[in-house]
Amino acid sequence: MSEQIEKKPFNALEHIKYLYTNHTYIFSFILLLVIMLFINHDYLSFTSLSTLLMQSTIKGILALGMTFVIISGMIDLSIGSNIAITAGLGIVILNRSGSIPLMLVFCVAFSVFLTAIIGLFVTKGKIAPFVVTLATMSIFRSIIVQLGQGGPFNVASSILPRFRVIAAGNIMRVPNMAIAFIVLTAIMTVISTQTKFGRYIYAIGSNETASRLSGINVNRVKVEIFMLMGAMIGVTSFLFASRMTSVTAANAGMSYEMDAIAAAIIGGTSFSGGRGRILGTFFGALSLQLIENLLVAAKIPPFLTGLVKGTIILAAILLQSKKESKKA
Repeated sequence: MSEQIEKKPFNALEHIKYLYTNHTYIFSFILLLVIMLFINHDYLSFTSLSTLLMQSTIKGILALGMTFVIISGMIDLSIGSNIAITAGLGIVILNRSGSIPLMLVFCVAFSVFLTAIIGLFVTKGKIAPFVVTLATMSIFRSIIVQLGQGGPFNVASSILPRFRVIAAGNIMRVPNMAIAFIVLTAIMTVISTQTKFGRYIYAIGSNETASRLSGINVNRVKVEIFMLMGAMIGVTSFLFASRMTSVTAANAGMSYEMDAIAAAIIGGTSFSGGRGRILGTFFGALSLQLIENLLVAAKIPPFLTGLVKGTIILAAILLQSKKESKKA
């Protein structure tokens, strides 16, 4: 006789609680959106949402790479300086060659090279990622400031119109930068959920020793994680240069690592490693930009933005630690 399976009645409260617990980033985004609607009743328009996506692109793409780094139990503090040196030298390549595709290839390849070096110091040199990236943050910035003699790297006027349109243009009213952000989010989602590499990242972040014993080449995966971070930085550097058309060596990309970490943490990535979602980071970046827009709308002094971001990161980590202690 086949046993009859008793179906539990649908419980809306339980489902809402489950969604809130596992997808807090969506609820946070919706809440911020509602608050913004009280200030600007037209904020749900196509133009406003497209602009929000475009504004979130730079920090969002960086946060996609940072998500993998944090999930694996590491950190990268050299992001901002990496952008400065990559975008600055990228503009030099662009001005001398006149080739926009060549600049894109250079930016990605050069940044991947830099992050591969970081990965080797972490794995072969057995130096903590915090220490390595703190040192390279200073090294990269110092090099590009010296090369530019403290001044900006400007795109040549003859190339400027066709280079600027990459970041400023749109396809069917959707900004090119927003399209890049969405496409990269989809690619990184596939990598994290549908590949061995993605599974290895979560495994290493959850238990590095067990990952080694199970046959995972942990050192190689860690270097590859940094290289993937480098690819995201390379694309960001290219878009940053196109949007700004100039790179000031001394402060370009300053504190971008904070934005990337904040977006990932707001999106539910565990700072202790082993847990996180690319989709969560996507909404985390949008939420972070919404917070900045709300601060501007509320006429909060811009100098206090760092205070707000730092508080958000501390609050998010505190909530995560409480959730993890309850599960334990």
